Amino acid sequence: MNTSRNDKPKVVDDFESVFRDRKVLITGGLGFIGSNLAHRLVGLGARVTLVDSLIPHYGGNLFNIRGIEDKVRVNISDVRDRYSIEYLVQGQDYLFNLAGQVSHIDSMEDPFTDLEINCRSQISILEACRHHNPEIRVVFAATRQEYGKPQYLPVDEEHPLRPTDVNGINKVAGEWYHLLYCDVYDIRTTTLRLTNTYGPRQLMKHNRQGFIAWFIRLAIEGKEIKIFGDGTQLRDFNYVDDVVEALLLAAANDSAIGKTYNLGGDEVVSLKELTELILEVAGGGSYELVPFPEEKKRIDIGSFYADYSKIRNELGWRYRTSLREGLTRTIEYYRKHWRHYWS
Repeated sequence: MNTSRNDKPKVVDDFESVFRDRKVLITGGLGFIGSNLAHRLVGLGARVTLVDSLIPHYGGNLFNIRGIEDKVRVNISDVRDRYSIEYLVQGQDYLFNLAGQVSHIDSMEDPFTDLEINCRSQISILEACRHHNPEIRVVFAATRQEYGKPQYLPVDEEHPLRPTDVNGINKVAGEWYHLLYCDVYDIRTTTLRLTNTYGPRQLMKHNRQGFIAWFIRLAIEGKEIKIFGDGTQLRDFNYVDDVVEALLLAAANDSAIGKTYNLGGDEVVSLKELTELILEVAGGGSYELVPFPEEKKRIDIGSFYADYSKIRNELGWRYRTSLREGLTRTIEYYRKHWRHYWS
């Protein structure tokens, strides 16, 4: 049915009616975003299966499902195992495809692993859907890294894609495979390009999968944070609960099928301002401005913040959790549970 701009489809946001008793598969389900999504879906009455490889230096952590262990099914499997994925997608109503290698530095040092996880595995997942469950509804987690160094700000979905690292290139390919399988095979896919996401249940063992979690850990420990460059680089941030909301909206609304949406924030801050706020909320630590290491300088994108008006206008998603509120919740969580995340 064609709709005019003044006759938009009604946004579906009664998630309990959508997901109750429905079968939901989450790849990367023991990781940061996947586990937070799992908690929300369990609360909505969904029948949730989590797939995760639990590779030690990635983000999977069994503690992330504490409190819902007996309400979810966990399958320890790697998305690179296509035979496992072919079995797991069968009978599922929804697939939140969140598994991925997210370290930009790792993608440059070991491009073949990044290729296997972020590119080849995505074809295997989509082929499994095509042959074994073509009616499944799929939401794929893409990334702002696909845009590369911005040509203008804020960055909207029409901005050219010119990634600065292997990870970004493979994420572009993964996203386009999802859109292609929608166009050619009628697999009902939507992709979300995520910005800097933070919150409870994030990987804190090392600093190779995002700087904000590492900054938070150092502040909690009362240590010094090193900011590369002059600290004026601008960023936007999303608290993980807001990202979960966007994932659910994308899955619940057929009007989102075949589309790509940016997520973004209303608070655009410099890295120096962010660090100062983290230190204030944590009540400890310090920071120092240091020169960029050469391997990071070559792939740095400078300032970045997104225009998320498309998902706001079409699906009603909004930036809800302020940076101060989100950081407060996050730091409280890790003060209580740090033993399960530091090592």
